[in-house]
Amino acid sequence: MKDNAIPKMMVVSLIAGVILIALMLVNAVVGDRERYRREAVKSIEESTAGRQSVIGPVLVRPYKQTSMITEDDGKGGKKKVEHVLSLALTAFPRTLDVKGKMSPEERRHGLYKVTVYTSAMQLKGAFDVPASKPDSSVEWEEPFLALFVADVRGLVSLPEAAINGKATPILQGCDCNLPWSPNLRIPLQGMRDLGGRVEFAVDLNLAGTEQLSLVPAGDLNHVEMASSWPSPLFAGRFLPRARELNKNGFRATWDIPSLATSTQIQMHTAESVIDRIDIRLLTPIDPYKLSDRATKYGILFVTLSFAGFFLFEMLTEVRIHPLQYLFVGFGLAIFFLLLVSFSEHMAFGLAYVISSLACIGLLSFYLCYVLRSISRGLAFGAMLSTFYAAVYGLLINEDNALVLGTLLLFVVLAAVMIVTRKVDWYRREVTSSHLGSAVPGAD
Repeated sequence: MKDNAIPKMMVVSLIAGVILIALMLVNAVVGDRERYRREAVKSIEESTAGRQSVIGPVLVRPYKQTSMITEDDGKGGKKKVEHVLSLALTAFPRTLDVKGKMSPEERRHGLYKVTVYTSAMQLKGAFDVPASKPDSSVEWEEPFLALFVADVRGLVSLPEAAINGKATPILQGCDCNLPWSPNLRIPLQGMRDLGGRVEFAVDLNLAGTEQLSLVPAGDLNHVEMASSWPSPLFAGRFLPRARELNKNGFRATWDIPSLATSTQIQMHTAESVIDRIDIRLLTPIDPYKLSDRATKYGILFVTLSFAGFFLFEMLTEVRIHPLQYLFVGFGLAIFFLLLVSFSEHMAFGLAYVISSLACIGLLSFYLCYVLRSISRGLAFGAMLSTFYAAVYGLLINEDNALVLGTLLLFVVLAAVMIVTRKVDWYRREVTSSHLGSAVPGAD
């Protein structure tokens, strides 16, 4: 073989660049499909209820304070003017105990599935309120418990409340100037001169989409949540102290003292972000995220395949035309498009198997003719099968992706070095004797 390695390498590199552009276009398709899914989630949130967040209850004690202020009367004299200020004292629960169960289901919006849920929750606890000192300048008004629900459209039924064991209605709206803007209130009727211990129990049936957030507003917070959803994501500022995860669902428990969180300070100071517990009902396998990651491995597919063809040309008398490189490259690229389209209609694993078998079968058939040998074509098909299997392992083992990917590259490099160990790259010809020792089993 005349030494034309450098020109051929330049042509192959140019073709590889064209295939990488095709991969970028496929990746853009993946991004568009993921954006359509987000629009589907938004559409369902607009028609049902969005991500839910629950804050409270917090005790609010509104009062009016009267004071006499001396002012100028406009005639050079002084006068006393009565000023009345409308204020409120707030108190956080001494104990807050939340128990709930999330019942998930999937809603369809076109091709897309969106996880929604209904959560049956009970909030129990108590306030320790010191007795009010007599003060003629202070007039106490009716106190109430204030709550916040992010999307009140998610209230499945009329919530129920009990104060000191007595049923009490929950009303909408909260005419109070609090930084965290509560939108529900439980009036404490006949309890203006509040003092002692106030116990509460609130039952909420709340629907939402994908995520439920709870704010640990008490001095001592205990949260227990359970669901039949097998793949939750516990996020926010606190992870559960104990959890049980299996194919039948999850159960998680949090114990959070107020000293471990800045929630109460944040609620007083109107900070935009409040410490909270987040429970997200994730799709076990997100086909768009996995497809996006898979297309990034497409660079590895093209590079290794073209490198294999190039080495094969250097070690044999078989010539591969640049158009044949191009066809093989497009065959590798279309796999990812097949993967995205199939995964919208079936499980990702099944879509991956069908897409890979289709592409491996097509390329193996084509390469049997390109390489002028059935055994050579099947050998490259086996190599591609190994690549596809390895990439699937990288996709489903995200925690071990780095070590698995590094081992794959090491094995490929070792194989190339072993195959080409007897090639004299300075010679202008590679003899058939080199071929026999450097390419075991070649036809």
